[in-house]
Amino acid sequence: MIMEAKTIKDGGVTSAQGFQAAGVACGIKARGEKDIALVVSDLPAEAAATFTTNLVKAAPVKVSMGHVRKGKIRGVLINSGCANACTGVGGIADAKAMVEHVAAEFKTRPREWLLCSTGRIGTRLPMIQIRKGVEKAAAKLSPDAGIDAAKAIMTTDTRRKEFAMRLKVDGRKVTIGGMAKGAGMIHPNMATMLCVITTDANIDKATLKTCVEEAVEHSFNRISVDGDTSTNDTVIVLANGASGTNMLKRFHPQFPLFKKTLTHVMRKLARMIVEDGEGITRVVDVVVKGAASDQDAKLAALAVAKSELIKTSWTGGDPNWGRIMAALGYSGARVREEMIEIYYDGLIAVTNGQPSKTPLVKLRKLVRKPKFTITIHLHAGMGEYGILTTDLTEEYVRINKGE
Repeated sequence: MIMEAKTIKDGGVTSAQGFQAAGVACGIKARGEKDIALVVSDLPAEAAATFTTNLVKAAPVKVSMGHVRKGKIRGVLINSGCANACTGVGGIADAKAMVEHVAAEFKTRPREWLLCSTGRIGTRLPMIQIRKGVEKAAAKLSPDAGIDAAKAIMTTDTRRKEFAMRLKVDGRKVTIGGMAKGAGMIHPNMATMLCVITTDANIDKATLKTCVEEAVEHSFNRISVDGDTSTNDTVIVLANGASGTNMLKRFHPQFPLFKKTLTHVMRKLARMIVEDGEGITRVVDVVVKGAASDQDAKLAALAVAKSELIKTSWTGGDPNWGRIMAALGYSGARVREEMIEIYYDGLIAVTNGQPSKTPLVKLRKLVRKPKFTITIHLHAGMGEYGILTTDLTEEYVRINKGE
């Protein structure tokens, strides 16, 4: 835990100085729920972002990937209810029209805006409603409307996801806050999740980019719900410098604290996504230690986190470590069966690749808890890796058998 940075109660994407937001309904969602969100910086902001590694990328991802490289950014426009993915040249035209329209509202250039969409794939956006929604959101901008924006980006989420922290840099308050959405199609690298983080830190683009990439690797790229990577995944961080501190370079004495705090904010939002996973009843930390390398540890952890057989056994409260042993064997990691140890919340279940003397009833009790940790020691080296995952339930199937 970061002792020098403090959590802001009810903090979110507008907690940092110089940021406003809005969330409105424009008619994309049939039941009249909020479906357009706008996050705006009062000052041009440095921006860094990471995007889905899926080769099938949605139109808003393609547009934002181009814009984030070109200069400072004024804000992010997000719609839910339609992913604008697999929509061809028409979808690209729609995405460009969205940034052109929001740019006109604020008398800025289209390239100063980033774009996110989430929802059903293969459907064109209702552009008449979108334009009206942009105008409505621009009129309702407020530093107190972060909650509305967080609601507007939800799809199968059951609750909004917001978090913010504050630290001191050069004796001044610096805030990092954000919002995220995601519940299904969650797996590295990345997943059906969107995240916008804002900060009033004064930091240059190259340094921010490095911080964001490293923070994402230790947060959103270490969660899994169902093993699927989507077409629209985006994490955006905007830094407008409104705190008035000196430039946060690598040699700045508070730079390590800023970097840790950014990572902590992302990890908190990432955990919220997993805890709101579609139909889940268990949240499981899978930690692999003693691997021949960090890459081997990652292969082993991902195999366990993604295995449907393992995940369904957790749903039934069955420790079934034999399925974990099998997953380790096919993971691609270098393993020796007779060296493997497996622990459930610190209680040993497997020693030297065979059953321990721990009574099965004790292991079952642990696996029936809503949260537990599985630690796997391969005794092959110093490599380590951890990932946060879930069980897989009948409810997940019900949610996803049709849209």
